[in-house]
Amino acid sequence: MALFSSFNIASSGMSAQRLRMDVISENIANVKTTRTDEGGAYVRKNVVLAEKGNNYGIRTFSEIFDATRSGVGNGVKATAIVNDTDTPMEMVYDPSHPDADENGYVTYPNVNIITEMTDLIDASRSFEANATAFEASKSMAAKGLQIGQN
Repeated sequence: MALFSSFNIASSGMSAQRLRMDVISENIANVKTTRTDEGGAYVRKNVVLAEKGNNYGIRTFSEIFDATRSGVGNGVKATAIVNDTDTPMEMVYDPSHPDADENGYVTYPNVNIITEMTDLIDASRSFEANATAFEASKSMAAKGLQIGQN
């Protein structure tokens, strides 16, 4: 039934965005962490999201279009939490720091507070949109039950 699919889609979106907010919070909390258990500075993390039920095979545009046209989506899922290796680490000259290298530079995490706050706003707005969609579906289901009673 499409009504229950809408509940599943909205709830999967809320779960995915909550995970994103958790990872962003971890990034912000470790903005000055220069030493981790793995060794070295903390590395920024990102959440990779994908459509539920996607077989990840190469599909043509027409196959994707036909699948989308034939029904509602399946929701979203987090497939991985990956380290951001594209953004360079921040190197700061501080020879008195205990984690300074032989040249006096300290490697700080590749976490940018502005980027993290922007991502956090994006994730919270997406969470709110999914919560609104869930409430709208719930309201439609309640109205349908009311109509059925009369």
